[in-house]
Amino acid sequence: MMRRLALTAVASLAALSAAAPAATAASGPLPLPLSLPLLQDDGAGTRLTVVVAGSGNPEADGRYELECGPAGGSHPVAAQACERLDQLEGEGVDPFAPVPRDAMCTQQYGGESTARVTGTWHGRHVDASFRRTNGCEIARWNGLRPVLPNVR
Repeated sequence: MMRRLALTAVASLAALSAAAPAATAASGPLPLPLSLPLLQDDGAGTRLTVVVAGSGNPEADGRYELECGPAGGSHPVAAQACERLDQLEGEGVDPFAPVPRDAMCTQQYGGESTARVTGTWHGRHVDASFRRTNGCEIARWNGLRPVLPNVR
């Protein structure tokens, strides 16, 4: 969202710059602000706690903190996880939404792995559970990698 605001501000400045020569010729210099206010995070950042269990991989199981803007925390691949979350937000995808009740899912089993993600994502409250009990749930998990680990 912050990127969209920044792009809108840049586009507005470009339009003003293009119009300035014609306006200057007719009425003199345009008053322009000496500086633009910096776009600041309004507290609507991303801070998540990811808890993974039952994967059978001690490197995947555990509790991780993830902060974005800038990427940080104890998450093992924080930068990539933040990039993925930004990508999903840019696509208008809610990776934390549950599988719809009327979804038709393949009846395959992806293992005992579970995950819970809590915190805030772009300022929105998150409390989502993940498991790999059918094709839809496996796809939901895989769509959030590398926020969630690659498990089988």
